[in-house]
Amino acid sequence: MARIVIDMDNVMADLTQHYLNYYEDEHGIRIDPATLNGIPEGNGFPVEGAVLKYLNTPGFFRTAPVMPGSQEVIKALMEDHEVFIVSAAMEFPLSLAEKLAWLNEHFPFISWKNIVFCGSKTIVDADYMIDDHDKNLRYFKGERLLFTAPHNTNLIDYKRVNNWNDVADVFSLKEVETV
Repeated sequence: MARIVIDMDNVMADLTQHYLNYYEDEHGIRIDPATLNGIPEGNGFPVEGAVLKYLNTPGFFRTAPVMPGSQEVIKALMEDHEVFIVSAAMEFPLSLAEKLAWLNEHFPFISWKNIVFCGSKTIVDADYMIDDHDKNLRYFKGERLLFTAPHNTNLIDYKRVNNWNDVADVFSLKEVETV
């Protein structure tokens, strides 16, 4: 039984789309997600600091859209593997309670015992890590799976998974129906 750690933001929760929705609601400008490719997360918006503002807005983490296919694949992974959700939540203190509530709503099958909120993921020890950030994967000793997000499109150092169907393929979950 492999131990798999899974990031939340831009892996389970579609924060990029959430940023875009917030920006459009606030400024009336729709931004093409492709314009964010290769740009550090939080940059690429005409109004500087907009994303940082959203990250500190009450309700932001609680209302993030679920990444398509994540629920089905994570549930299937849990049948044969030890799965932990590991999220660096300390930088944005509002996110702690909101992320837990979000997980309880959208992933009720994940026990609180399998949820880890931390500051740095360098302490994580597992067989696999699925994450969208180099800073989290770089020091990880197990198999590193880079979940595609606009800010990481230029990275080539990791095995890439573009979506949850790709994750299902990596773990040979052939019979999982994803949306």
